[in-house]
Amino acid sequence: MALDIKFLQQEVLDQYMADDDNRPWIIGFSGGKDSTMLLQLVWATIAKIEPILRTRPIYVVCNDTLVENPKIAQFIRITLKNIQDEAVKQSIPLTVHETTPKLEESFWVNLIGKGYPTPNNTFRWCTERLKINPTTEFIKSKISEIGEVIILLGTRSAESVNRAKSIKKHEVKGERLRKHVLPNAYVFALIKDVETKEVWEYLLQNNPGWGGSNRALVTLYNNATGGDCPLVIDDTTPSCGNSRFGCWVCTVVKKDKSMAALIDNGEEWMEPLADFRDMLQENRNNREWRDTKRRGSYIENPDGWGPYLEEKRAYMLKVLLEAQKEVQKTEPELVLINSQELVGIQVTWHRDSLFRFSVADIYNEVYGTNLQAHDFDVKDVFEKDTLKEVFVDETDYNLINELLEVQQSRYIMVNNYGLQHDLENHLEHYVRTK
Repeated sequence: MALDIKFLQQEVLDQYMADDDNRPWIIGFSGGKDSTMLLQLVWATIAKIEPILRTRPIYVVCNDTLVENPKIAQFIRITLKNIQDEAVKQSIPLTVHETTPKLEESFWVNLIGKGYPTPNNTFRWCTERLKINPTTEFIKSKISEIGEVIILLGTRSAESVNRAKSIKKHEVKGERLRKHVLPNAYVFALIKDVETKEVWEYLLQNNPGWGGSNRALVTLYNNATGGDCPLVIDDTTPSCGNSRFGCWVCTVVKKDKSMAALIDNGEEWMEPLADFRDMLQENRNNREWRDTKRRGSYIENPDGWGPYLEEKRAYMLKVLLEAQKEVQKTEPELVLINSQELVGIQVTWHRDSLFRFSVADIYNEVYGTNLQAHDFDVKDVFEKDTLKEVFVDETDYNLINELLEVQQSRYIMVNNYGLQHDLENHLEHYVRTK
C-alpha cells in the first residue's frame, strides 16, 4: 500500500485545529531522516492554513549532547538556523530550542572530572544525563507554564522491534494521541506506520519548507552508512543502535561504523577523534587505569572497580586537547571540549580532593599558552594573601585553601548537596597523609 501523504497531512491539520485549548506542540528534531520527514509534513500543512488561524505555538526541540559527531552537528546547526529564519519570514508560529546537559552532567565532567568509566551496555550513564534530562527539563518547563503539551516524535514501528513494542504499549486504540510518561504530556506519533523506504521516497520527492533540498542529508547517510539517533525523552525510547549517527565518543558500540565510513569518504580530519574513542574503548577495563576506591571514599577494595585514576584523567584530558588542536588545523572553529567544561573538570578535581594536576598546566603544555591556574580554577572566597598572613604554616594554609576551593566548587556546579561530606572526606584525607 502506497504512502498516503494527504492522509498524514490531514491528520496534522485535524490535530492542529482541534479545540483543545491550543495545547502547544513540541516537535523532537534530531536532524535525521525521520524527524526531518515529520517536521516537513507539519510545516507543509501549517503553511496552507490562513495566518490568522495559526494560533497553536510549536516548539522545535533539538538536543545537543556536546559530543555529537562534528559533521552531523555542523549540518544540524545550519538546518536549525534555516528553520528559525524561515519560520519568521513565513509567519509559521514555530521557535527552535536547543537543549544541552547541565555542566555537572556533561560527558567530559563525568569522564575526566569524576573519573566515570566510559559507558557500556551495563553502565550506560550517558543517555539519561546527556539526552533524557535536558529535554525532559524543557518539556516540564512548558507543562508548568502552560498546563499540558503534545509531543510530536518521529518514532516509527519499522525502526526496531523494541520501538514497535513501546509504541504499541502506550497507544490508545482509535486515538491519535497516547499518554507520555510525563504527567500532562501526550505523544502524537504521526509517522509510526511509515516504512523506511517510504521515508526516503518522501524526502527525495519533497523539499523542506525552510528552503533548500534534502540532498545534503542523503549525502550524509550515504557517506556514513548509518541511521540516526532519535530524540530521546524517556527510557522507553531507544537511544542508538549499532549503526547510527550519535556521539563521536560512544563506547557502547565496539566500532563506530558511521565515523569510520565518513573518514573513508573524505573526512580524514576526523581520524584523531576516532583514535581517541578507540583509546577509551581499549582501556575501559584496564586495571591499571582504574582505582580500587570509590569516589569520595578512602577505603581500599582490591577486587572492586573504582573511577579512573587521577593521573589517567589528566592523561585523557591531554590527549583530548591534542586531538582538538590537530582537528582545528582543518576545522578551526571546532571545539571538542569547551571552556566551561574545562572549569568544571578542575572544580570536580578539587571537590574530590585531587590537587596533583592542573587543567591550566595541561592546556598550556598542549597549546603552548601561558594561562594561569585561576583561569580554570575555583574563584577565591578570600584573598590568598590574607590567608598567608593568618596561617604561617604552609601546610595549614594549603589545607584551608583547598577546603575553600572544595566549598566554592559546589557553588560553581550549582549543587550544594553533599558539601559537608566532601569537606569531611578532604579532612580525613589530610589527616591520613599528614
